[in-house]
Amino acid sequence: EQIKKVVDNVHGGVGGVVMGLDGIPVDKYMVESKLDLSTIGIEFSYILGQARRASETLQIGDIGEFSIKAEQLTMVIRMLTDEYFMAVVLSADGNFGKCRFLMRIVAPDIIAELV
Repeated sequence: EQIKKVVDNVHGGVGGVVMGLDGIPVDKYMVESKLDLSTIGIEFSYILGQARRASETLQIGDIGEFSIKAEQLTMVIRMLTDEYFMAVVLSADGNFGKCRFLMRIVAPDIIAELV
């Protein structure tokens, strides 16, 4: 329900997933079924893991957000806990700022459900 709240209330929302860094999805919601959100999440969970290790090595602190802008989509990732993150996929013209805001708002509720 929290994922749906973000995706449905942001211009260009395509789908969202809560996933572990191990690549296993906890829950997902898709407006369009064109994309394989689980596969996208698995691939980017590896990149997120690498970025986390780099931030630890450089001692710059924990990663809170991570975004990827591609030609056809934008993915916004927000760390929820040390092991779980939420990722929302937007169309190329999606509202990136509002997505980040809504993800920040729903994060505490999702974290409460994970714990």
